[in-house]
Amino acid sequence: MRRFGLALMLVLLAAPALADAGADAVATQAVKTSQAAIGRVLPALTFSDVAGKPFRLADHKGTPIVISMVYTGCADVCPLIIDNLYKAVDVAQEALGKDAFTTVTIGFDVARDTPERMASFARERGAALPNWHFLAADKAGIEALTVATGFTFMPSAGGFDHLAQVTIVDQDGAIYAQVFGGAFTPQAVVEPLKELVFGNRRPASLLTRISERIRLFCTVYNPNTGRYYFNYSLFIGIAIGIASLGLVAAWLIREFRRPDRPV
Repeated sequence: MRRFGLALMLVLLAAPALADAGADAVATQAVKTSQAAIGRVLPALTFSDVAGKPFRLADHKGTPIVISMVYTGCADVCPLIIDNLYKAVDVAQEALGKDAFTTVTIGFDVARDTPERMASFARERGAALPNWHFLAADKAGIEALTVATGFTFMPSAGGFDHLAQVTIVDQDGAIYAQVFGGAFTPQAVVEPLKELVFGNRRPASLLTRISERIRLFCTVYNPNTGRYYFNYSLFIGIAIGIASLGLVAAWLIREFRRPDRPV
């Protein structure tokens, strides 16, 4: 891995201080730039899918969007990001629903990351999950997207040095969270998605809001299986509480109706 890329990974993974202070400073600034993008609304950008057809981000408002930016010539960080993102998206789709959010991976090497190359890259990584789109872009689209998401990349002798970043966008098109590093856990992606999908961030009926709040708190991660499950313990506790109150109420009524009850 090249020096800048290594510096970024080490900073993001809280490794010991780098010997090269210049690379350290660049990496730290890249993270700051990324964090500063949180809350920013994405512009209405159009990309090309693997079939060469237009793909508009605006068409997917109303559900969260997970954005990763890669270049297909990368031999280390980008494949690692996609491999770990696959695990996270797979777990998130099982827990939240296959249509609950959209995932897009966009090639930022506009000279080489054509629709055909993005299709090949997706096949190579085995990233065949529903609602996951691999996209190509032109120079203007990449420039606008990198500014909006706070993504840092720069040409280098071997290709590009870049921040390892996954961006999570809310239902209104605003950046909600950034996930850093290539070796992230599924929780790093699923938890913010769970907050958006179940966290009542859009207008809804009272019944829907109650249902989503229950799902927010009761959908929990099992580290032993690496999957999410619905925890019924809340309902069991409520049922026990109601049953206990019912027993107390029945006893009080019986005592009140006793013919020999002292007056």
